[in-house]
Amino acid sequence: MEKHVNVKEIDKVEILTLQDNYIDLTVADNNEIIRRASPLKDGEFRKSILSEHGFSAIVRTTVGNNTHTLLFDTGFSEIGAAYNAKALDVDLSAVEAIALSHGHNDHTGGFASMMAAIPNKGIPVVAHPAIFRSPRYLKVKENVKIHMLSLTREGVAAAGMKLVETRSPLVLLDGDALFLGEIPRRTDFEKGFPIAYYQENNMEKWDPIEDDTSLVMNIKGKGLVILSGCAHSGIVNTVLYAREVTGIEMVHVVMGGFHLSGPLFEPIIGRTTDELKKLNPAYIIPTHCTGRKAISYIEKEMGDRFILNMSGTKLTFAA
Repeated sequence: MEKHVNVKEIDKVEILTLQDNYIDLTVADNNEIIRRASPLKDGEFRKSILSEHGFSAIVRTTVGNNTHTLLFDTGFSEIGAAYNAKALDVDLSAVEAIALSHGHNDHTGGFASMMAAIPNKGIPVVAHPAIFRSPRYLKVKENVKIHMLSLTREGVAAAGMKLVETRSPLVLLDGDALFLGEIPRRTDFEKGFPIAYYQENNMEKWDPIEDDTSLVMNIKGKGLVILSGCAHSGIVNTVLYAREVTGIEMVHVVMGGFHLSGPLFEPIIGRTTDELKKLNPAYIIPTHCTGRKAISYIEKEMGDRFILNMSGTKLTFAA
């Protein structure tokens, strides 16, 4: 890429996870980076935080005295992310934009309820056009298909939001964040989801899930913070493309779903981890669809760089 996209150096980014696959309200490991959800309400142990097979996060950037807020994905069920936002006392009136990582319903299932909870209408919903692809399904066997529920353009309009479709990288929040757009597949081991299919013109086609994308921020003096949804493009491809687009080599944080769960992807856990080590992030935070085996392996291999994420956790990365 000859011309780089200018992503502003920011002083701080806070990533508050509204939904992830895991929760432990007794972990007690708060520090300057990690802030876990409190189970206390009025001095009693009675505040619940929901976990589901899905992802949603509030991303808040700071430059000087200026802050911007974005919602990244909306979780799986109609209730999960919205419930947690309320339980965590999140001020959704601060949300200026919504970015969607891809069209699978563990990232868009809570769209209607989250849009209803956000008082600002007419704000941009940024997505790759293929996010609306339908029907989409996983073909487990020739005669067994698990269908994905699809977000629609009509659904975005009904929510009162402004749809922005892009395949290309797009700066958001006055340049504080970057929607990475369609990610080229260049590694020899990240081959996509072999059982993902869709239908077009009554023909079945393999689904490359090219709508898969990530958010990218740039911490002053420390480098890139990359937040993926499921990394169907491959988390290593994602980081390499983020560096190519921004022209910034240093990687501070790699966070998100790495999609290494189950027998189709477990064979590449080792190679993925080796390549992530070469990229040398200060912190590695596998979430959601990364899978138990992969998360355990990455923790063992990455040591103090590893952070365990969960629903309700706020992570702060600062210059």
